[in-house]
Amino acid sequence: MKNIRLISRLDVKGSNLIKGVHLEGLRKLGDPQEYAVKYYKEGADEIIYMDVVASLYGRNNLSDIVERTAENVFVPITVGGGIRSVEDVRHLLCCGADKVAINSAATKNPRLISEIAETFGSQCVVLSVEATRHPNGDWGVYTDNGREKSKYEVREWVSRAVEYGAGEILLTSVDQEGTGRGFDLDLVKLVANEVNVPLIASGGMGNVQHIIDAISNGADAVAMADVLHYNKMSMQDIRTECNQAGLHVRRIR
Repeated sequence: MKNIRLISRLDVKGSNLIKGVHLEGLRKLGDPQEYAVKYYKEGADEIIYMDVVASLYGRNNLSDIVERTAENVFVPITVGGGIRSVEDVRHLLCCGADKVAINSAATKNPRLISEIAETFGSQCVVLSVEATRHPNGDWGVYTDNGREKSKYEVREWVSRAVEYGAGEILLTSVDQEGTGRGFDLDLVKLVANEVNVPLIASGGMGNVQHIIDAISNGADAVAMADVLHYNKMSMQDIRTECNQAGLHVRRIR
């Protein structure tokens, strides 16, 4: 049985950790680095930082936060938002990131995925997909923190991106994000059946049954935010319940 990764996702605006619902109505919560250290100490397998306004400013502004986090957090750190070039990636890796998540720039120039993969390896490239279900049942790919519709449908886009070299997919349901009602299982299953790279389900985590459901539908990991940020559950509690449910998660001393 595969090992399941439990990932803390921290969306950042300026110097603040923020949280919204459906990627909107963002509320400031505090210093993201302090939250990241807390989740690491509680047993998070990875940390994801997303600069949610990077596309507005044309660059990722998380360098200082990533540098400070890397001094105290010793699990993989993925950084996303506003990454437009190989040099952007190089800079973030030098700051302490282990992987980068790309979305907007990749939809405009899919070759960027190949350029990053060829320079740093596919394991460094996480395709961030923000998906919304359309009335016809298909899922559209959105960018700029769910604000802009791209020309792609999810099935076509994830398949193409993996061909270009994406080594992992962070799949966020905009419809479920921040609701605590569970992941979009149909969406998870669709992507899991389409590609053979690790899949992180994001958007909707409210309890451990939601993790079990996501894994049962093909996810390899889950990213969670609201349930942690508002102290509904601790990462330690989640890990314990996952063990009790028979999921294979990393052992913490």
